[in-house]
Amino acid sequence: MNLITTIILIIFLAMEFLNVITLYFKPGSKISNAVGIFKAWEKSKNDPEVHDLVRYLVYWVAGTKIIFILLVIVIIIFGDPLTQSISIIALIISIATFYFKLFPLIRKMDKKNQIEPKGYSIVLGVMIAIMMIALLIGFLIEFL
Repeated sequence: MNLITTIILIIFLAMEFLNVITLYFKPGSKISNAVGIFKAWEKSKNDPEVHDLVRYLVYWVAGTKIIFILLVIVIIIFGDPLTQSISIIALIISIATFYFKLFPLIRKMDKKNQIEPKGYSIVLGVMIAIMMIALLIGFLIEFL
C-alpha cells in the first residue's frame, strides 16, 4: 500500500476512532459527529424508554464503527495488494450508502430546524464526499 493511501486510511481511522469515543462517552456532544446535534436527543431524555432506545442505537453505531476500524487496520497490516485494493473499493461503496437513506433524512431534519448548527447536513455530506474522493484518488494512484 502506498504512502498516500495509508495516510488517507489513517485519517479515516482517526476520525472514526474519535467518533466512537465520543459516541460511547459523550453521545450528547455536538462535536465529532455525535448525536447532540439532533434536538431530539434532549427531547428523548423526557421519555426514559425512548431515550434508552436512542442510546442503544447510538452504542450500536459505535460498535459497528469499531468493526470497521479493526478490519481496516488488519487490511493495512496484513492484506496483500489485491485484498487492499478490493477493500478500498468496498470501503468507498459502504461509505457511499450514507447518501441512500441517511443524507436525505438528516437533510430533511436540517431543513425543519431539528439539528444544530443549521446547515450541518451539508457539512457532513461534503465531509463524507471528500473522504470517498480521497480514498478513490489513493486507490487510483496505487492500483491503476
